[in-house]
Amino acid sequence: MFSKKYLSRILALVLVAVIGLVGCSSNPSGLTGNYSQDTLAVLENLKTAIDLPDDASNKKEVVTLARSQISDYASRYRRNSQTAGLRSFTTMQTALNAIAGYYSSYGNRPLPDKLKQRLKQEFKQVEISLKRGV
Repeated sequence: MFSKKYLSRILALVLVAVIGLVGCSSNPSGLTGNYSQDTLAVLENLKTAIDLPDDASNKKEVVTLARSQISDYASRYRRNSQTAGLRSFTTMQTALNAIAGYYSSYGNRPLPDKLKQRLKQEFKQVEISLKRGV
């Protein structure tokens, strides 16, 4: 009886530890915590999602990854006082809001050319700002 009590507590503790470690280790968006690296990685994936033809076989997966990265990126850096005031972040946030709004409103429809051009221009501005460190 005495050992059964402790055995059940140890088993519960091990299960909590395993669930906690497995739950914390999965990072589907691939963000590292380094602002400039994460920004460039998100930019590259968004450029891929924008430029991918509509009839591509992996279009749905790329768009799903882009949506996941947009959410993770915004939640990670929006409340960070070191990054929230940067010009690169505010421009990136504008672009992310535009693309996320389009995806939530229109689903997987192709992006209009006007929006694509605007996003590409904002992506260039973000890259320039990152090189300058602002």
